[in-house]
Amino acid sequence: MDTQFLVSLSVILATFAIYIGVAIYNKARATSDFYVAGRGVPPVFNGMAIGADWMSAASFIGMAGTIMLLGYDGLAYIMGWTGGYLLLTFLLAPQLRKYGRYTVPEFIGDRYDSHLARVIAAVCTIIISFTYSIGQLSGSGVVIGRLFEIDAKLGTMIGVVLIAFYAAFGGMKGITWTQVAQYIILITAYLIPVIFMSLQLTGNPMPWISYGELVGKMGELDRELGISEYFAPFTNGTKWQFLALMFTLMAGTAGLPHVIVRFYTVSTMKAARWSGAWALLFIGLLYLSAPAYAAFSRFILMTNVAGSKITELPAWTKSWVDTGKLQLADTNGDGILQWNELIISNDIVVMATPEIANLGVFVIGLVAAGAMAAALSTAGGLMIAISSSFAHDIYYRVWKPNATEKTRLKVARWSIVTATLLAGLIALNPPGAITQIVAWAFALATGTFFPALVLGVWWKRSNSKGVIAGLLVGLLVTLSYIFAAKYGGFTILGIIDTGAGVFGAAAAIITNILVSLDTEEPPQNIQEEVVDLRYPEQMVYKDGEVWMNDDDKKALH
Repeated sequence: MDTQFLVSLSVILATFAIYIGVAIYNKARATSDFYVAGRGVPPVFNGMAIGADWMSAASFIGMAGTIMLLGYDGLAYIMGWTGGYLLLTFLLAPQLRKYGRYTVPEFIGDRYDSHLARVIAAVCTIIISFTYSIGQLSGSGVVIGRLFEIDAKLGTMIGVVLIAFYAAFGGMKGITWTQVAQYIILITAYLIPVIFMSLQLTGNPMPWISYGELVGKMGELDRELGISEYFAPFTNGTKWQFLALMFTLMAGTAGLPHVIVRFYTVSTMKAARWSGAWALLFIGLLYLSAPAYAAFSRFILMTNVAGSKITELPAWTKSWVDTGKLQLADTNGDGILQWNELIISNDIVVMATPEIANLGVFVIGLVAAGAMAAALSTAGGLMIAISSSFAHDIYYRVWKPNATEKTRLKVARWSIVTATLLAGLIALNPPGAITQIVAWAFALATGTFFPALVLGVWWKRSNSKGVIAGLLVGLLVTLSYIFAAKYGGFTILGIIDTGAGVFGAAAAIITNILVSLDTEEPPQNIQEEVVDLRYPEQMVYKDGEVWMNDDDKKALH
C-alpha cells in the first residue's frame, strides 16, 4: 500500500467516524425528528446544513470540471444555482415555513385540499430526488474508485451501503447535524487546494482575484493550439441554451423538495429567511472559487501535461486511466500527448487537481474526504425527501392514516434503503455526466414544483384541478423534451436537454392558470389561508383584513 492511499483512507475514515457519531448522538426518536429535526435548528447551523445539502457531488466534483471544459458557457451553472437561492429565500421559503407542514407534497395536498394533488406531488418528489441521487452515487463511485484504484462501479456500490446506513438511521435530525460537520469538511477541502494553486501559479493566496491574469495567458495558448478561446461566449451552445439553462437551474433551486424541507427545520418565518441568507454566504464560498479552480487546472494541464512525451507522463495519469475517467491516445503517433488527445472527464478535475498540482498526500486525502462529504450530505437529504414522500405523504396521509408512529418510522427507513439500492444500480452505468444528470433533476423541479408553489403561495385563485393539470403537463413536457433532445437530437433555438425546464415551467404555468380560471374557485377559507401566508407570523388575514395574531380586534389597516 502506498502512502497516498493510507493517508487518504485515514482522512476519509476519520470523517466517517465523525458523521456516524453525530448521527447516533442525534438519532431520530419521533416522526418530527425524522422529518423536520424537531423544528429546533438555529439559522446559522441550518445555513451550513443547507450549504452541505446543496453543494452536492455536482458542485464539488463536477462543476469546476464543467467550467474547465465549457469555459464561459459553464458560468450558467454558477449563476443559476446561486441565483435560485434568492428566488427561494424571498418568494417561497418563509411562506412555506409559516404553513407549518413537513413536506412539499403535504403543502400542496393541504393548500389545494386534494389527496390526488398530494399523491402526484409525492410521485414528482420521488422522480426528482431519485434522478438527483443517481448523480450523487455516481460521484461517490468516482471518489472511492480512485481511492482504492478500483473501477468506479464498485466504488458506487460501496457508497450505496454507506448512504443507506446513515440516512436511514438518523433521519432529518441526524442528517442536519451531520451536514453541519460535512459542510466544514467539504469547504475546507475545496478552498485549501485552490489557495495553494493560486500561490504556486501567481504568488497570490487570493484565487478569486488572481485567476484573471491566467485567463489572459490561456487565451494566447488557445490561439496557438487553434482551439476555441476559453472565455469566448456561446462557443459550446447557443445564447438561448445559456439563458434556458440558467433559468432552469434558478427555478429548479426554488422548487427542489429536499432543499425546501430544510426551511421547515427552523422555528419561525424570520429564522427561515436568515437560514437562506446564511446559506447563500456559505454556498458562495465554493461557487466563487469554482471558476478559479477551473482556470488553474486547465492552465496546469495545458502547460505541464499537454506537450509531454507519452512515456514520460506524470504517475497520476495511470491511476485515473484505471478508473475509466481519463483517456490518453497518441492518435498521430508522434509520441507526444497533444491537448486534443487528452480526454478528461469533467467529473475528475477537482479530484485529480491536487495530484496534477503536486500538492501532497494530505491535501489529496482531504479533497477525497470533501468529495465524499458532498456526495453523502446531498444523498442523505434526497433519501429523506424520497422517504417522506412515500412514508408520510402516501403511506400515512392517504393509505394508512391510523398507522402508529413506530410503524411510520419503520416504513420511512425501509423506503430509504430501497431507494438507495435502486439509484445505485442505475448509477453503475449513469446516463450522463454528474452535472448533466443533476441538471435533469432541476429541469423536472422547474417544470413541476416551481409553478405549483409560486402560484400556490401568490395566487389564491389557483385550485386543485389547476395544480393537478399543471403538475402532470409540466412533468410530461419536461421529460419529453429531455428524452427528445438527449436521444433524438431534437432542439428548439438550440436548447438542449439541460435547459428543458423552461418549456416545462411555461406549459405548467399556462395550464394551471387556464384550468383554474375555467373551474370553480377554491373555498373561501383556503383563499384566506393563502393571503395569510404573505404576512409575518404575528399577523393573520381574516375577514378581508389583517389582524394581530392575538385576535384583539385591532386592525392594522
